Amino acid sequence: MTSITQRWLRGGLLVTVLALAIAEGVFLYTGYQNLYGGVERAMLSRFSTIEGRLQATGTAGSESDNAAARAQALRRTVEQFDEKDKFEFMLLGSGGVVLATSSGNRSRSLAAGNDLAAALNSASGTGTDTFRTEGGERVMAVTALVPYAAGSITAMRLVTSLTLADGRWRQMVTFSVGLAAAALLLSISSGVFFIRSIVRPLGQVEATATRIAHGDLQTRLPDTRYNDEIGRLCATINQMAADLARTEQLKNEFISSVSHELRTPLTSIKGWVETVATLDPGDESYRRGLDVIRTETDRLYTMVEELLDFSRLQSGGVRMNCTALDLVAEVTDAVLFVEARAGQEGLTLRYEEPPEPYPVWADAGRLRQVLVNILDNAIKYSDPGGAITLTLSRSEKWCTVAVKDEGRGIPPEDLAHVRDRFFKGRNAVRGSGIGLAVVQEIVTQLGGGIDIQSTLGQGTTVSVSLPVHSPGAAPAVPAAAEIPAQPTEQET
Repeated sequence: MTSITQRWLRGGLLVTVLALAIAEGVFLYTGYQNLYGGVERAMLSRFSTIEGRLQATGTAGSESDNAAARAQALRRTVEQFDEKDKFEFMLLGSGGVVLATSSGNRSRSLAAGNDLAAALNSASGTGTDTFRTEGGERVMAVTALVPYAAGSITAMRLVTSLTLADGRWRQMVTFSVGLAAAALLLSISSGVFFIRSIVRPLGQVEATATRIAHGDLQTRLPDTRYNDEIGRLCATINQMAADLARTEQLKNEFISSVSHELRTPLTSIKGWVETVATLDPGDESYRRGLDVIRTETDRLYTMVEELLDFSRLQSGGVRMNCTALDLVAEVTDAVLFVEARAGQEGLTLRYEEPPEPYPVWADAGRLRQVLVNILDNAIKYSDPGGAITLTLSRSEKWCTVAVKDEGRGIPPEDLAHVRDRFFKGRNAVRGSGIGLAVVQEIVTQLGGGIDIQSTLGQGTTVSVSLPVHSPGAAPAVPAAAEIPAQPTEQET
């Protein structure tokens, strides 16, 4: 496995080292050429001056007289050479024999070098060589062939010490290498600091995520002082762990609640089956026992259907068979369906059917399930003698049905969580705890939204909004931002 540090070493640091090496090489090459090339150009410029003087010497006489005059002029130049502290000026004859020097020193060590041979083989007539004298001193020699006949003199030669130039070159190399090393050290230090600022938090994130994956939902990442991607990632993982812990708690409470809810009807059914088995079919208790068994069986069936619906909706296993529907007709049918039960509970249903249709695009069966579930909640949470009011309204884009009861209401601290799956508030009555979770899922898939407003002790209003369907237009699911009310679920 390749770590971030290894990728940085192979990528960023390697690029930095290569860039510094190239810059160092270019700098040293340019510096070398400027330093030692400057010394060579200085000596060649002096040859140019001397050659200019030779061109004007002895032009009036014969060629032999002119050659003798040039030879004499060159010897006089050597004798009067005023830069003896910088250069050794030499006149060379055939075969490189030293004929005259500005210092009078005709040491063979100064005559060494291949500059004369280079000048003889060069088209420009000049040659340069760098070598060490017998004393170990490094010198540069530049030789230029005399362009005009000058007796026995064939070439001029300048020799200079490179001690100062070598000292400057060493300073340049030392400075440039030190600067490159400092830049590399700074790059490594900043890179290591930056990598550690990423790797350490990511290591904590990895360890914490592993513990969360293994079931430790109470573990949390420490707060980071950086408000960057790492800080936001840590906050997101902490929030995820908190949500998972809450979901796990709700799941356990749900399992406990559903187990209790299933146990009650099963116990009743079991007891009455055993009782009915001992009774005469004509006995009143026999018929009463069958009614209880039928009622409890229907209750179990409803609970199991809710669980299956929720599971299928969550996994995407339910496909909506949507068509153009009249919301008014669907609400009227739902009211007729629960009207008898509301009367048995001593409740009054108030509903005024609008004269015009409210077209929506929905699955008829699922829409009926939504409406009946909301009405059933209103009945369960209302006290005898109360009223349930249904109101239909329409805007340019939305059709809304609102169900208002006069029941016990929802506590404010529960209202923010009633749409959580498996949640059962303190005022909850019997049920699986996922009825409105199913409703929410259905309405969301239909492109609508649910809004719940509740006042404790005064009642609750549940509003379901669906997009208006225009005949002939292709149905479209609106974006979440377009939905008029954010959905909130009441516990069933």
